[in-house]
Amino acid sequence: MLTNCADPDTTQPAMSPITFEGLILRRFQNNDATAFANAARESVDTVGRWMPWCTPSFSKQDALAWFKQCRASARSETGYELGVFSQQTGEFLGGVALNAIHHQNLFCNLGYWVKQSAQRKGVALRAVRALVPHAFHVLGMQRVEIVIATGNTASEAIARNYGAHFEGIARNRLQLHGVAVSASIFSIVP
Repeated sequence: MLTNCADPDTTQPAMSPITFEGLILRRFQNNDATAFANAARESVDTVGRWMPWCTPSFSKQDALAWFKQCRASARSETGYELGVFSQQTGEFLGGVALNAIHHQNLFCNLGYWVKQSAQRKGVALRAVRALVPHAFHVLGMQRVEIVIATGNTASEAIARNYGAHFEGIARNRLQLHGVAVSASIFSIVP
């Protein structure tokens, strides 16, 4: 769905915050729920086109439910979802994730989103640059995939600017607002 999650569950594997070029990437805490919900509602016109969870009715309770899912993914080691925050102000800016982790074949998905008022400021690219080394050096992955709905040129630009390799278009790869859509597949390898 979205983007390492809340703090109350101490059985969740530890993931230290990552500080990089003015950003802090860290697990969500329950007190981030209001800012998360506000960011989702603010971003319906941009993020909501590509991420169906981002709706005008997204609430604090929806954010808390998401944080609970994030904790479960971290415990099962299938996903690490992080909030992206300004290092200077602490403002919530968006999310970045390593999820759909396949331990047998050592690959995962990389996802990212940035709230509308923080877009076009290099936040997503810096978040990707901060998190990719974690995939290879901490999680031991040998491949990171970025799967982007066809037409999402802003997310494709982030993948290309990072230097991800475009592998092609996969037909009916994603479900978007109840419809199967094609997706651009990008990869990053060590």
